[in-house]
Amino acid sequence: MNSLLKNKIILITGGAQGIGLECVKEYVKQGAYVSVLDKNKKLLEDILGKIGSNHMGICCDVSKSSEVENAIEKTLLFFGKLDAIHNNAGIANPSKALHDTTDLEWEDLMNINLKSVFLTTKFGIDALKKSSGCILNTSSMVAEIGQQNHAAYTATKGAINSLTKSMALDYASFGIRVNAVAPAGVWTPMLRQWNSEQEYPEKMKIYLEEIHVLGFCPNADVVADVCTFLISDMARFVTGCIMPVTGGAELGYRIVQKENVEAENILTK
Repeated sequence: MNSLLKNKIILITGGAQGIGLECVKEYVKQGAYVSVLDKNKKLLEDILGKIGSNHMGICCDVSKSSEVENAIEKTLLFFGKLDAIHNNAGIANPSKALHDTTDLEWEDLMNINLKSVFLTTKFGIDALKKSSGCILNTSSMVAEIGQQNHAAYTATKGAINSLTKSMALDYASFGIRVNAVAPAGVWTPMLRQWNSEQEYPEKMKIYLEEIHVLGFCPNADVVADVCTFLISDMARFVTGCIMPVTGGAELGYRIVQKENVEAENILTK
């Protein structure tokens, strides 16, 4: 077993699938013990069946104060300490301009993507002060560059970036580091499902590969590797950082191949 995170106790939200699941697997591989929070009880049971009973899976709605408080209490009771909180839970729907977004859609995005960070910090900060631990937030490339028809979603990610920097300042005196990871496109089950529902899925797939300068849309393990670094002591002098994991997608101007112009138009409608 590797030991970059040996004996660290990590609480991760939204850890049952996608980027969160890959992070859970890598954290365990690197010697950590994890408390995985997610709303999907079945997926949590599947994960625990694979990683073992010395880890925790807690069914939790991260937008609810009482549930987050209870999850952190359970984690501390089980492990005795907390070294890191990874705020990964998030939703991207709806794909709409701001004026078409309903009150409920707005509230769901703000509560799950943003309020959850407030809640885990509120109830977990004392434990992190004791361990001189760290906080990692999952942001997105679109927090900086925007995204058509995702105004509410990008607003939450922009706020996460600002929170990350302010939290880094607030908690530095306690030895607590606060950073964020900002992916571009990542082949998660959610993205694959979305792609399969498009009018021209093969063209869309090519487009999603080509927007990354390095030439491919990655799987979530590339994000997990960077998250592992940021939580580990290798990043002991890194705080307030919004770390891009984008394959260069945000750099310069890209020339879209003629055969993929139609796919680009679909993606931005």
